[in-house]
Amino acid sequence: MKTIKLAFFASLLATTVSTVVAQDFAFKVLVNKGKSEIKSGAKVQAVKVGATLKPEDELNVTANSYVGLVHANGKPLEIKEAGKYKVENLAAKVSGSSSVLNKYTDFILSSNESKQKRLAATGAVHRGVDFPVFLPVPDKNPVVFGNEVTIAWDAKKVAGPFVVELSSVFGDELAKIETKESKVTIDLSESTLKDEDNISVIVYQKANRNAKSEIYTLKRLSSADKQRIKSEFNQVSGELGAATALDKYFEAAFFEENGLLIDATTAFIKAVELEPSFKGDYEDYLKRTGFKTVPKEN
Repeated sequence: MKTIKLAFFASLLATTVSTVVAQDFAFKVLVNKGKSEIKSGAKVQAVKVGATLKPEDELNVTANSYVGLVHANGKPLEIKEAGKYKVENLAAKVSGSSSVLNKYTDFILSSNESKQKRLAATGAVHRGVDFPVFLPVPDKNPVVFGNEVTIAWDAKKVAGPFVVELSSVFGDELAKIETKESKVTIDLSESTLKDEDNISVIVYQKANRNAKSEIYTLKRLSSADKQRIKSEFNQVSGELGAATALDKYFEAAFFEENGLLIDATTAFIKAVELEPSFKGDYEDYLKRTGFKTVPKEN
């Protein structure tokens, strides 16, 4: 009987301790854009990525700022409106819990901590072209999971408008899209594309076809891999709320972690469209994946 009682109290103590630890903070800062501050007692300090907010703290979001938080239960919360917020009131807005998202919270934070460590890890930029397209080169896993794909490129040296040409592996033209922007979104479920497993992509200047990118490839995932990724992605997307920039940031982390860089780029671009202050994170992503080169320091 003593053994049972001791085991019970040991279990109760462990539960109590874990609860106290879990409730030691309410949120962790995942994204911070601007000059927001956190007031903890009499101490006021700048909000920093990776910092924790306690229930008794007060968050002061300044004008034109953006703060992305992750609750201790794993759920994300974004704040775009300027104002002073009691952290305990923010916590009350978060319902449910998500252990699934914790993995990608850690991935995002570790990516921020080591922005330069993985530069050119996947390699995508080739020399000798007028402008690079932010797609993986053929030997760097150019697979795609979703039907909606945003193709973007660096157009600093070449002025638009541009033409994006999609063709089959046999050279048959599947689609041709003109745009003044340095990106275009395509739907792989369209009638001319849905039956193609491999699609070649080239981007060129409308006024001068010789000003062109290399030829890239979009390769669909195999049925087995797609089912596996779909199952995992549904778990992640099911824990996210509305289609906010922070949600898209998590989606980008999911795809990057799984080596699906085409889908990660698409999600990042959506995040930037929803919240322009994510542009810096998008640039960091392009650099660490090798889609953009970084000048070497002398």
